[in-house]
Amino acid sequence: MIGRFPITHISVANALGSDTDEVRDALLAGRSGLRKEAVGTQTSWVGRVGKLPELPHSMAIYDARQARLALASMSDLLDGLHVAIDRWGAERVGLVLGTTTGGMDTLERLYAEHEGHIPAARGLAHRHPFHVVPELIALQTGLSGPRYVVSTACTSSAKALASAARMLDLGFADACLVGGVDSLCDFTLRGFASLKILSAHRCRPFSAGRDGINLGEGGAWLLMERSGVARATVRGVGETTDAYHMTAPHPEAEGASSAISRALIEAEVEACDIAFINAHGTGTLHNDASEALALRRVFGQVPPVVSTKPLTGHQLGAAGATEAVFTILCLEAQQIPGTLGAEPLDELLGIPVSESAQRVAGRLALSNSFGFGGSNAAVVLEVPA
Repeated sequence: MIGRFPITHISVANALGSDTDEVRDALLAGRSGLRKEAVGTQTSWVGRVGKLPELPHSMAIYDARQARLALASMSDLLDGLHVAIDRWGAERVGLVLGTTTGGMDTLERLYAEHEGHIPAARGLAHRHPFHVVPELIALQTGLSGPRYVVSTACTSSAKALASAARMLDLGFADACLVGGVDSLCDFTLRGFASLKILSAHRCRPFSAGRDGINLGEGGAWLLMERSGVARATVRGVGETTDAYHMTAPHPEAEGASSAISRALIEAEVEACDIAFINAHGTGTLHNDASEALALRRVFGQVPPVVSTKPLTGHQLGAAGATEAVFTILCLEAQQIPGTLGAEPLDELLGIPVSESAQRVAGRLALSNSFGFGGSNAAVVLEVPA
């Protein structure tokens, strides 16, 4: 069982807004940030972040979209992070990042500019690998505790939450900055298009007319500390790997069901204590059917379900942390948005998907993340009374 450490600060940026307040307002209003535009060779509905700030001149060698997204998305917790560094000491503040694409967009651009031959002097070693974003953040903020990257497809930053709690549990750190960042790139759009699950329209999770996903980008961060005033708490995380297929979910939802059950057990709560479920809800035929089956199996009487993918697009490695922040914001407001495009609901799924904004009551909610290769993570979050 992981320790229940307070989340003292949160910060997020994505297609809904460039700071946490903008994102919260758009989220609760159910406003979509998806637009149809070109990304590399693909034209698709995507959730792109608006103008991003430039990196300081002293850090220009790290300049890549992924790096800019990382720094922009953590702006609302920088003050809190500096307080934590002063309180605990720089060497006692760690970092865990969830991501999947790294600096792929930079590699694509250089490849195109140099017709397939990329000179070694182009600084790719400081822009493409996974480790460069944690390295950049450490340089920017001064934290010097243990840091590493989790990359488990779409569960990456959900699993990072459990990793951060274990870091504090084991005494490796007294505070941990944990989050997820991913940027749009041609590589991922082509990949999902090749699987024939990239929708030509805005995605419609849990709808009878659903036909695939949209991709998005963004970043979200949570500061977890050994003690402090809690904005929220991770009560429990369930992690499983069913390895049923490289891309398809298990048809009987075995891994997903087990992850949700384990999260509830670790949280020491009953299914009836959950106010709502922030679903993975990508909008593909098989993912939504498998997730709905898992929810029916675990809950029986399923609480209200919402998918926010039609608002932001699927942010891949950033999705888990982003939707953890969304879950906290919804619990604080005691409100969830509607699932855009869900009408008409697929009645065969048998779950109560929110079609419009609705009030919820309670302090606990579940956020699901399911990834390729049968990687599953479910997170129970709690806000103070």
